[in-house]
Amino acid sequence: MKSRNQVSRAAIELIKRCEGYRRKAAQAPDGRWTIGYGHTLTAREGAEVSADDAEALLIYDLIAISHVVNEWVFAPLNQNQFDALVAFAFNIGAENFRHSAVLRRLNEGAFIQAACAMELWRKAEFEGEKIVVDALVRRRSAEKALFLTPPNGWVPTPSPVVRPNVDLDATGVVPRQVPAALRTSLEGTTAALYLDETEQEHPISHDEPPSAAAQAAASVSSRLAGVFKEVELPPEPPRLVVEERNAMAPFPHAAADALFVLTPPEEEEPEPADLFKEPKLELVAANESEPTLFEAESAPAARPQEEPVADLFTDRLGPRPRAKRKGGLGPAVALAAAGLAIFGGSVFWAMNTPATYANGPLSRGAVVWLAGILGVALVGVAVYLILDRLGRPALEQIDGRPDRDQ
Repeated sequence: MKSRNQVSRAAIELIKRCEGYRRKAAQAPDGRWTIGYGHTLTAREGAEVSADDAEALLIYDLIAISHVVNEWVFAPLNQNQFDALVAFAFNIGAENFRHSAVLRRLNEGAFIQAACAMELWRKAEFEGEKIVVDALVRRRSAEKALFLTPPNGWVPTPSPVVRPNVDLDATGVVPRQVPAALRTSLEGTTAALYLDETEQEHPISHDEPPSAAAQAAASVSSRLAGVFKEVELPPEPPRLVVEERNAMAPFPHAAADALFVLTPPEEEEPEPADLFKEPKLELVAANESEPTLFEAESAPAARPQEEPVADLFTDRLGPRPRAKRKGGLGPAVALAAAGLAIFGGSVFWAMNTPATYANGPLSRGAVVWLAGILGVALVGVAVYLILDRLGRPALEQIDGRPDRDQ
């Protein structure tokens, strides 16, 4: 069975220094009344208490806190650790202590990490904003120092043997926000906080040591700079200056001194076309040699001669062979009709022929299959001829040289 610890004088004195003595009851911002050293259970309006009675009320309040620490901490604790945890739980509250990382680290057996986790409880609500309070930072430091104080004396750590280095992993211990100095008045009927402008700490920009990743990146960059050195480009050769001698000058040597810069001629930009310009109609006199409209209708117009177009195929391989146009669609239609007739006749014969022919030298099924294949083949040939006949005009348009019937 785990032994139960009792609060010692060290915890009482630590809480008295941090809480401060309030002789008359005052109302807190949450509506509760407080008196003495943070006592709220029996405090009421207009009550007064002496210093001895306030200490007695504090000891009475620490009974419940000691019970919480004994019940929820399963790791064995020495007296200093127990006193520091009681003072810590008295400040943050029993419920917050139950759900804190300090209790979780203690039950895991990580006492040093639990002491560091105590310093994270340093913020408070002030004027609707969470700020780091310098008094809470000092209180957490005192509780942590008491927690880490060994009962049998300090373990020596000589500096020539152990040289301390910066712990870059402990970023949560150092607050990024500058702690604010708050002042609490222990007199009057209202418990309030005031910002103490005289005790404010001004942030000082200290150059933090570079991280391990930054140091590695700088080392790699310096090595690459040594390997791949910058190549110095040779100086630019002097430009050739073109001199032109003016033959009309009275003094040739004076004309030679004049330098002329050769610039490309400026191209004249074409005037933009006027899209909104109305076209003009010009009347041209009719030529007697040209036929009139009525003459053109009566006599067929002569076909203009087309200019020969260079054909890559004609130039290299000679004239292209031109297939002669076949006849019309009559043969194709006839083949299609014959195929359909053969196919339909075979089907009709198979349906109306008695079954006695089925055992002959040529069965009914074989005849139907042969006739059907022949009919389908004839229809396929007819379709090919029709498509070839219909697709010839399109090829002539692409070729550009229509083939006329001869």
